[in-house]
Amino acid sequence: MEHNYSDLRVVALAGGVGGARLAYGLTQLISPGNFSVIVNTGDDFEHLGLSICPDLDTVLYTLAEIEQPQAGWGIADDTHECLDFLKQMGAPDWFQLGDRDLAVHLQRSAWLRNGIRLTEVTASLAVALGVKTVILPMSDQPCRTMVLTDQGEMDFQTYFVKHGWQPRLLGLAWQGSDMAVMTGEAQQAIQQADLVVICPSNPFVSIDPILNLPGMRTAVQQRPCVAVSPIIGGKAVKGPAGKMFTELGVQPSALAVAEHYRSLVRAFVLDEVDSGMIADVERLGMRAFAIPTWMKTREERVSVAAGVLSCAQGLLSRGV
Repeated sequence: MEHNYSDLRVVALAGGVGGARLAYGLTQLISPGNFSVIVNTGDDFEHLGLSICPDLDTVLYTLAEIEQPQAGWGIADDTHECLDFLKQMGAPDWFQLGDRDLAVHLQRSAWLRNGIRLTEVTASLAVALGVKTVILPMSDQPCRTMVLTDQGEMDFQTYFVKHGWQPRLLGLAWQGSDMAVMTGEAQQAIQQADLVVICPSNPFVSIDPILNLPGMRTAVQQRPCVAVSPIIGGKAVKGPAGKMFTELGVQPSALAVAEHYRSLVRAFVLDEVDSGMIADVERLGMRAFAIPTWMKTREERVSVAAGVLSCAQGLLSRGV
């Protein structure tokens, strides 16, 4: 029997490609007014005089169905004439910016310079791209992820893109964390949610920046919460999560992700290849479920989203 989840009030915490893809799946099952995505802004940085918000844009482009299908970020079939000309003038080209992508950064930067909050800027960009889902930055104040490595401290994009996440990770810090707070919109969305979904995003650099905001972890703990593992068969689906676990002295696994979210989530979803870990995960005090979690196609995103909501059904305070 198929369930109708359209009236369920859901908030997703997301960052990166995995988070954006599950968010897309959830948008196909839940009414736009009942679904919000709170997105990591720890990756944000200034580049070529522009305010770049990589995770916000990945979610935005994915929900608008214009993302690069293979990479998962950037805009499909974008051109790079502006970047090529900038390179000719000696500008750095290590951070790839397509021409239509640049238009988003230009407009965002102009609005921010005029004093408009990032939350409002993001809402305007969503409307312009035909996205009905509410996309919420975790904070309107900068809270930048700084990566402590064997090659020194660097901002996340320098570590992730310029150096291809190869420097050895020693630790993480957040620049501006003493001033950043979660937005009122994000707080209200969580308070009104029937369910919080932690997407299969990197726990350290996509989800922790959100949870580390004052009051955020407590707010999530007060709602039914399910997390989805970004580690399948001991490896990250995409990005440096597996390498980060190893360099922090933890064997990368779905169980390690569950341990990371211990005391926060009530249910944990891992891939079926890791079903042998269900008993170990449940000993951490959460319910565990194994389902197919690969999301290579849009149809798979919807299927995984339906599976996650089905797994979480027992957590809900009201019927679905």
